[in-house]
Amino acid sequence: MIRRIARDSLFALLVLASVFIREANAISQELPSQYVRERWGDDGGLHGEVYSITQTGDGYLWIGTEKGLFRFDGSKFFPMTAQGPAAVPIIQVPGLLVDGQGNLVVRLPERNLLRYANGAFENTLSSLQPRELAITAMAQANDRALLVSGLSNGTLRYSGGRFETLVPVTALPASPIISLAQSTDGRIWMGTRDAGLFYAEQGRVTRVTKGLPGRRINSLLAVGTDVWIGTDAGVARWNGTEVTADGVPLLLRRSPALAMMRDRHSNLWIGATSGLLRMNPQGVASLQGRESNAGAPVNAVFEDREGNLWSGGPWGIERLSDGGFTTYGRAEGLPSDRNGAIFADSEGRTWFAPIEGGLYWLKEEQRERVTEAGLGSDIVYSIGGGKDGLWVGRQRGGLTHLYSQGGKLTAENFTQAQGLAQNSVYSIYQSRDGTVWAGTLSRGVSKLQGGRITTYSAADGLASNTVNSILESSDGTMWFATPDGLRSLSNGRWRKYNVRDGLPGDAVTCLSEDSRGVLWIGTSGGLAFFSGGVIQTPRRTSELLHGQIFGVVEDRTGWLWVVTSEQVVHVNRDRLLLGALTDGDLREYGVDDGLRSGEGIRRDRSVVVDPQGRIWISMTNGLSVTDPAQLADRTVPAIVHILSISADSRPIDVHSASKVPSPPGRLTFVYSGLSLRNPDRVRFRYQLDGYDRRWSEVTAAHEATYTNIGPGSYRFRVIASNADGVWNPEETVVGLEIAPFFWQTWWFRLSVVSTFGLGMLALYRLRLHQVRTHLNRIFEERLAERTQIAQELHDTLLQGFLSASMQLHVVADRLPEDSPAKQPLSGVLELMRRVIDEGRNTVRGMRSSPDAARDLQQAFSRIRDELDLPDDVGFRVIVGGQARPLHPILRDEVYRIGREALVNAVQHSGAKNIEVELEYKHKELRLLVRDSGSGIDPQVMRSRREGHSGLEGMRERAERIGGRLHVYSSATAGTEVELTVPSRVALNPDR
Repeated sequence: MIRRIARDSLFALLVLASVFIREANAISQELPSQYVRERWGDDGGLHGEVYSITQTGDGYLWIGTEKGLFRFDGSKFFPMTAQGPAAVPIIQVPGLLVDGQGNLVVRLPERNLLRYANGAFENTLSSLQPRELAITAMAQANDRALLVSGLSNGTLRYSGGRFETLVPVTALPASPIISLAQSTDGRIWMGTRDAGLFYAEQGRVTRVTKGLPGRRINSLLAVGTDVWIGTDAGVARWNGTEVTADGVPLLLRRSPALAMMRDRHSNLWIGATSGLLRMNPQGVASLQGRESNAGAPVNAVFEDREGNLWSGGPWGIERLSDGGFTTYGRAEGLPSDRNGAIFADSEGRTWFAPIEGGLYWLKEEQRERVTEAGLGSDIVYSIGGGKDGLWVGRQRGGLTHLYSQGGKLTAENFTQAQGLAQNSVYSIYQSRDGTVWAGTLSRGVSKLQGGRITTYSAADGLASNTVNSILESSDGTMWFATPDGLRSLSNGRWRKYNVRDGLPGDAVTCLSEDSRGVLWIGTSGGLAFFSGGVIQTPRRTSELLHGQIFGVVEDRTGWLWVVTSEQVVHVNRDRLLLGALTDGDLREYGVDDGLRSGEGIRRDRSVVVDPQGRIWISMTNGLSVTDPAQLADRTVPAIVHILSISADSRPIDVHSASKVPSPPGRLTFVYSGLSLRNPDRVRFRYQLDGYDRRWSEVTAAHEATYTNIGPGSYRFRVIASNADGVWNPEETVVGLEIAPFFWQTWWFRLSVVSTFGLGMLALYRLRLHQVRTHLNRIFEERLAERTQIAQELHDTLLQGFLSASMQLHVVADRLPEDSPAKQPLSGVLELMRRVIDEGRNTVRGMRSSPDAARDLQQAFSRIRDELDLPDDVGFRVIVGGQARPLHPILRDEVYRIGREALVNAVQHSGAKNIEVELEYKHKELRLLVRDSGSGIDPQVMRSRREGHSGLEGMRERAERIGGRLHVYSSATAGTEVELTVPSRVALNPDR
């Protein structure tokens, strides 16, 4: 079970049962109550007595116990074991260190010194000869190499995977060395189990006996050339020439020390048999709490990279964190845990008034109660002041002026008897000209100036006779906060402000002006500010600033401290004014930071800044103080680790190039941000490149889940911020390759497209074959019909005409030459001859001819004679490509279309040049009839009427044979009639 204490009193139980030990050498009573304590034991997942603590560069804390090795990420303990057939059991871990390469070194009781690197343990002693029986101590050398001492090989230096003998075992005492250190002068210090202290210098070993409190040296700490010596009988110090007790407080001289450590602030921490001690120039403090480990031994002490102090013993492990706030209450000697108004004067004193009554001041180690003018028995509502002293507003005693006279505190009282509006003074302010304003509980505000008292009430312009806060702005305007709004008084004129003027709430609770002249207004509905003559509410701000505001003050860094009814907020003033707050511009403080309560007190001036720049806050539980400059130094970022990746609950290796065999329905990334000081406040942002367009919103979740991620290459990036909102500058990135399903691969898609294309081509060819077959069948049927008709014409009509013609010839031959019937009969015979010739031509045309292609060319060539073209009209037939046999029916239709176009050109265009172009292409048969005449009437072209040009008939013939007819005509360029017929239709498949 994890036990958390918001702020340990730290002085409730001391060795010898005193709150604090005061010695002749002036041990300090400065309260270290800024430390926040948290402890883990068996219930928290850590098992066994703690022997050693360290931290590796990746941010993990390592704890060695009597039951094994544990890794800690701030929330969970992970037992660590060596893997492999030759793995060494890690059962008891008396020592831990980090070597110069940043690897963890684990000291085990017998014959094993393990190094943990790249996720695996290896035994560094495997190459050491003679074989080492046991490593009994280890420490870090000045050059970050490893110093070890063993029973078989003496004292060694380990670096780069190699051991170097510093002191052979023959030069050492028989008693095992149990502690090591190296001072800056190069001496190697060795503490034994029962033979005292030794040091090695330039190959020579010297024994130190004089001045040692005891012969068992549990711990050595080198500080420059000095060495602190922790023994079973107490602590001593080597001052460069001898062991002495000088500079060692009496408490340490008598405290058996098990471990020692010096932190970044030069505090000396001692793990003693009676608990944890801290020593600094101000003295020694015992940092024991009311936990079950009070008075129990501390075996290990360690400071991590964030400045947290870790101690361990039989009870488990404990963290002391500098919360940033020091809190005073009853446990620290104050009369009450609940305080009201506070005031910091120019002499470094902080005045405070407990809610139960009375007035006190605090300065360093001094605390004093003020009893003058009955203040000790009255409740103080407000405290203000200036160069002439302190002004105190009381519940029953009116207004009291405290000032120093002759080195003695003197009090002067003002009540209703002297003209004060009321004896209950709730708020006080002294303006720059020395005028004192006293706001009462229900009678308005009184003005003390030049020995006169003037009172203003609601009848004079105040919003209410209850005045919560008073302030003079930099332009000399007086401001008054009341439950019914805000009022200003300037040059004798009052002006009112309420919700309609921009206030978030009518009840105004506090006022403050910053260094830029901006007036900050705390109300029951949140924070507002007055600038440029207008009251405004900060835009796009946190919900933390929308509750009741009890106090506002600006610190030296330009940030605002805002105390509300529920929390203390530190916010960037400039970004707040711009309405552009980001994640690092606002910080909430609570019990994890040294406060005993997050709730503010509703009093005039419940938060103030002192001359040293420290912020004092009066809370419902304690009087707290913090130094913003020190808070600004806490910039150690969290270290981010991507712990695991899973695709549909299947784990994926994080450390190698991660590959997912197929797109998952659910892809999960689990990560952590190591900030041991306050892991619950670590926040994250992440982005999956290739999927997310922008970074995620800030989240406290430790995993990110994506669904329906397609195949491709991705990069998961994550960053974290620590408890103070400091984001780590470097992203933690892991690459991910998601393989597609086989139906998502390019070859599958290509095969599908190819198959589809081939299928469509097959369908197209099938359709062409069907169309061609259908047309061929039609053509063959028509050809058969024409052949039959030709045979019938030849056998009947032509034969009849020939018989009649022959008989007429017989008759004509018998007629005398001068017969009148001779000439008409000869004309009839000539007509019958022409009819018979035309009939023969028709019959011949209806039959298929081996020279069908040549017939088409010749047929067009004969048209000139048939149409009897004038000699000045040019006419030619051009044939392109390899002539091929055509369907007889189609050939005739082509001829008729071409002949019709030629007839139109001769009869209607008046052309001087006529061309017929017959082109046999691979894919089509093309006929082009071109003339240079006057063109076709555009009206005929638009209406597609035949008129005298036969265009519609030509189009119908073209459609019947599966061709296309295009007519291009212009009055200046003549007319072109183009017929195209696909080869698959035009060609005769039988030839």
